[in-house]
Amino acid sequence: MPRGRHPGYPSRMPAAAILPAALITPFTELMARGGIAMWPLLLLSIVSLTLLFERTWFFIRINRPGQLRLAARLGTLLRQDDRDQARTAARDAPGLYAAFVADLLLPPVSEASALDVIERHRRRIERFLPTLSTIITAAPMLGILGTVLGIIASFDLLGARPDATDPRQVSQGIAEALLTTAAGLVIAVFTLFPYNAFRAQIDRTLARLEALAAAATSATKPGPVVPSQADARSERPRA
Repeated sequence: MPRGRHPGYPSRMPAAAILPAALITPFTELMARGGIAMWPLLLLSIVSLTLLFERTWFFIRINRPGQLRLAARLGTLLRQDDRDQARTAARDAPGLYAAFVADLLLPPVSEASALDVIERHRRRIERFLPTLSTIITAAPMLGILGTVLGIIASFDLLGARPDATDPRQVSQGIAEALLTTAAGLVIAVFTLFPYNAFRAQIDRTLARLEALAAAATSATKPGPVVPSQADARSERPRA
């Protein structure tokens, strides 16, 4: 007898008895129980995970501390109207902000060209966000579709056999309804939180790009014309 174990106590419970049944159910059996709507949901989950990893890595690269210090340095150079130094720093450094400043300083530098450069880089920053938004909306709807199909299957079975009293005979339709609803909600929820985090990162990144554009174009604006004293005397009305 092992030390410290009472003979009346049961042996250690296996992991299969502790974990929920849904976690140990084979994948193919789970998909079969969920019905046809589970396959589009599986596709959406794969696409969602792929895009979430890609966007997470993208924002980590462009907004790491070194890149933020580079953006601050470029902004300081542009506000000081030191375009040559800013152009050199942007050419020698990698990253989104360096590429933006390099495009921004291509002649002619104007507000219209700055807006065009911002829009070109916006497409790169907001890449795949519409796809993630579509997944957030479509996944619960596909889950509801699976629920409807499962309920229809259950009622078809009951209608075909009105004397059916065994609940297991309609369990397939009920399982299909519950599994697809849960799967759709899980996909939507786990995509929604990173999506909102990405939106916040996009707003901060675009704000930095707009600040760099404003610093670059402010030096090109002509200042107010101050008339000289000779001009002021010449414009005085004669008696």
